[in-house]
Amino acid sequence: MAVLKMQRISLCGLNRDRKAILERLQELGMVEINFRKKDIIKGLKKQDTTDQKNDFEKRAQKADQALEILNRYAPEKTSLLDSLAGKPLIEREKYRETVGRQDEYLDAVNKILELEKQISESRSEAAKYQNQIEMLQPWMSLDVPMDITGTRQTRVLLGTITGQAAEEHIRTVLKEQKQPIENVLVQTIAVDKDQTCLAVICMKKDCEAVEDVLRGLGFTKPSIQTSRIPQEEEKCLYDEIRMCEERQEAYRNEIIDLADLRADIKLISDYYRMMAGRYEVLGQLPQTKNTFALSGYVPERVAEAIRQEIMEKYTADVRIEELDEKENAPVLLKNNKFSESVEGVVASFGLPKKGEFDPTLIMSFFYVFFFGLMLSDAAYGAIISIGCAFALLKFPRMDAGLRKSIKMFFWCGLSTVFWGVMFGGYFGDVVTVVGRTFFGKEITVDALWFIPLNDPMKMLMFSLLFGLIHLFTGLALKGYMMLKDKDIVGFISDVVSWFLFLIGLILILLPTSLFYSISQMEFDFGPGLQMAAKVMAVVGAVIILVMSGRRKKKKIGIRLALGVYDLYNITGWLSDVLSYSRLLALGLATGVIAQVVNQMGSMVGKSVFGVIFFIVVFIVGHILNMGINVLGAYVHTNRLQFVEFFGKFYEGGGKPFEPFMAKTKYVDIQEEK
Repeated sequence: MAVLKMQRISLCGLNRDRKAILERLQELGMVEINFRKKDIIKGLKKQDTTDQKNDFEKRAQKADQALEILNRYAPEKTSLLDSLAGKPLIEREKYRETVGRQDEYLDAVNKILELEKQISESRSEAAKYQNQIEMLQPWMSLDVPMDITGTRQTRVLLGTITGQAAEEHIRTVLKEQKQPIENVLVQTIAVDKDQTCLAVICMKKDCEAVEDVLRGLGFTKPSIQTSRIPQEEEKCLYDEIRMCEERQEAYRNEIIDLADLRADIKLISDYYRMMAGRYEVLGQLPQTKNTFALSGYVPERVAEAIRQEIMEKYTADVRIEELDEKENAPVLLKNNKFSESVEGVVASFGLPKKGEFDPTLIMSFFYVFFFGLMLSDAAYGAIISIGCAFALLKFPRMDAGLRKSIKMFFWCGLSTVFWGVMFGGYFGDVVTVVGRTFFGKEITVDALWFIPLNDPMKMLMFSLLFGLIHLFTGLALKGYMMLKDKDIVGFISDVVSWFLFLIGLILILLPTSLFYSISQMEFDFGPGLQMAAKVMAVVGAVIILVMSGRRKKKKIGIRLALGVYDLYNITGWLSDVLSYSRLLALGLATGVIAQVVNQMGSMVGKSVFGVIFFIVVFIVGHILNMGINVLGAYVHTNRLQFVEFFGKFYEGGGKPFEPFMAKTKYVDIQEEK
């Protein structure tokens, strides 16, 4: 339960060692580069590394594009579980060897990109030929070239008219002109619902007049012209398409032949990515002709080791300093193996800001506790834990964030097993249903505590009790933070007062007939405890009333109004407590749906088909039920932490620790021993 203490590291070294120092810091990944205003010395300049950084980023992008192309034409054989395996670990010697041959691999990258470009061009060319074939189709019965113009005395006009045009109508229109046009041959080549393809032959002297009349009828020339007759042109176009496809196949084969370089291309892609990051940092460093300076944050636990290593290996002065009081350091969490699994949940809400403590440890127990209570089926929990344990053991190098999440579900699965045993839930009531349906025996598995479906009010009362414990823990943590800040008045006014007020009200409520009618639980407190409860409630209410507006010392009216408003917050507490009824709701939902699935599966009865039907319904139904309720338990457990628990004491808003490190996409580089 700790936010690691940060210190400031300041370094001044020779430019000749700059590359090596930055490379080592990047390998260590434990220093966040950050300069304060007072770290910037007048007269020192920064090197403009934008061009180098952009160049390496472009190279990395090219390598990524080449890998995408390789995956398209020569995909790697992967399984569904490969995504859990993490990035391959590459030995430092192999890394150096590949980087030394980077020009060779960059040439391969450029060749892959060029081959893909040629494939695209060839594909576009084939599409163009295919489009021409489609445009030729209406003219396939034409037995003369498409670009024919006529003879010495005649003209041939080829074109289309929208809709279905009759030859006779066209001839009639030509004859009805002021100067009738005779000796015109109109021949229909093709007709469909959208257009009519025509060949019109006329005398050369009448060509312009005929064209004017045809244009008035919507006559347009074909969009394709060829010196061959359409059938011959179609054959030639198909030949061109076949040649394009052969070229594409040849280019594809060349790309496939380069697939053996995939691993090396991945490595140089990550190398370029690391170099881009290095030049980005280099551009932030103030420097002179011979020296450079560096400043940033480093965790206290590794600060001295880094300082000694840099000073021993290089000509550099390294100093470790405590942070200024006003300095807002980045946040890095450190928890035990159990609690670190929920660090991602805390981070998704917000890391602790300055002055706050890490709530991960305390929250982790409540998180796992509530998750199991909501799912509450031992068989479901066993499946989750076994699956997560298998993934954790099978893939030790999976991504750190993913590993934490799977560990979290492993612990949640164990919690679910515990609550399933307590409530007697094993795939719902599958043991009873199978025994009754297929063996004619009434077999029951007793719950170690009670069955919520048989006693929902009891479950509701315990859910609200767990909720009160959760909320009171949050309020107690608020008090702890106030005492840590030596805010005694705030501790009494904002924490002790609410404990007195709330506990007093609860003790007043428990012996009443109203509570008994709801819970069927009877409490009989003596007169002394009843009086003590009333005193606690009154004292707490008075403190809240008088002290909530304590910052308005001279404005008594406003101060009391703020106190009344704060007392009204009792409705918020009531709402928060009732939110924990979701523990009952989700737990019942899991059990009810599981029982419905079992009943559906047993409908066919005792027979061979009945057994098969039961197995199918059982598998499908319980997979769906588990999936839906695991999601529900995850979402609502998060909500109870974020809204009800954190709302009592925690704000978050801390800046995450972002060290200068090797941010690779495909591989991890093994550290030197």
